[in-house]
Amino acid sequence: MESIAPLWLWIVFVVFVVAALFVDFVVLKKQGAQEVSVKQAINWSLVWVGLSFVFNVLFWFAIKDTTGSSAIANEKSLEFLTGYLIEKSLAVDNIFVFLLIFTYFAVPAAYQKRVLMIGIVGAILLRTVMILVGGWLISEFHWILYVFGAFLVLTGLKMWWAAGQEPSLDDNPALKLLRKILPVSKNFDGEKFWTVENGRRIATPLLMVICLVGLTDVIFAVDSIPAIFAITKDPFIVLTSNVFAILGLRAMFFLLQAAASRFHLLNYGLAVILVFIGSKMLLIDVFKIPVAVSLGVVLSILAITMIWSSKTAPNT
Repeated sequence: MESIAPLWLWIVFVVFVVAALFVDFVVLKKQGAQEVSVKQAINWSLVWVGLSFVFNVLFWFAIKDTTGSSAIANEKSLEFLTGYLIEKSLAVDNIFVFLLIFTYFAVPAAYQKRVLMIGIVGAILLRTVMILVGGWLISEFHWILYVFGAFLVLTGLKMWWAAGQEPSLDDNPALKLLRKILPVSKNFDGEKFWTVENGRRIATPLLMVICLVGLTDVIFAVDSIPAIFAITKDPFIVLTSNVFAILGLRAMFFLLQAAASRFHLLNYGLAVILVFIGSKMLLIDVFKIPVAVSLGVVLSILAITMIWSSKTAPNT
């Protein structure tokens, strides 16, 4: 499991992520518990997307310097961009589930950003492990690609089938398990995860929300990571495209929260993307679909679905 990225770029990436999370936590602490406005969400979204593109430019120059080939640098940068776009797209479905969780538990808007921030840190750590394990499996067992491909196709079909149904947490097995394990207060206690009732220390609903957000990310990582491995086998590209997409997840959440009704058909598009990427993995030894074609297909599906959604959005 080797990467074309030089060691110094790995170091730059790690330093950048740590610095970005530190700045985000500092800003979060200074703001305190307050609702994030649409304007703030747009600004932060633009910042994270811009930083992702800046990193991709740096990545291009690093590969060009390491290999001496502009063609290889172009190919690898395109792989990063495609992986980033796939993760960003699938994160939309993740965000809709977060919205469902927050609505179900009636989480005050002022507390939501802290939950998402902690969830982002957990997601980065978890996905790093999953990507390294996934990369090792692919390098050692080529046939695992067919397993991943079939899984993505089945997941896409299941997502299409479930897209028109009303989501609910009432019968969620993870939620039922958590309630059996943790005694939970009926009320929030500010941004605290634990509170004291009748002399006993018990969890607040906010801790339950954190656990469900973490479990949800595990489920979606199982979909998105194999999808990016279908584009590239380089663990550096898979990891960096994943992490940069996750870093902008909090801002993206508050942006989509304000316009969720206008993307009511997006799940259908995401289902098609998963089926396409899964099929790409299943055909890898028969016909290799170029990265540029994959990027074009993903962009086209997203554009068509979003335009279709906006034209058929229900009046509110």
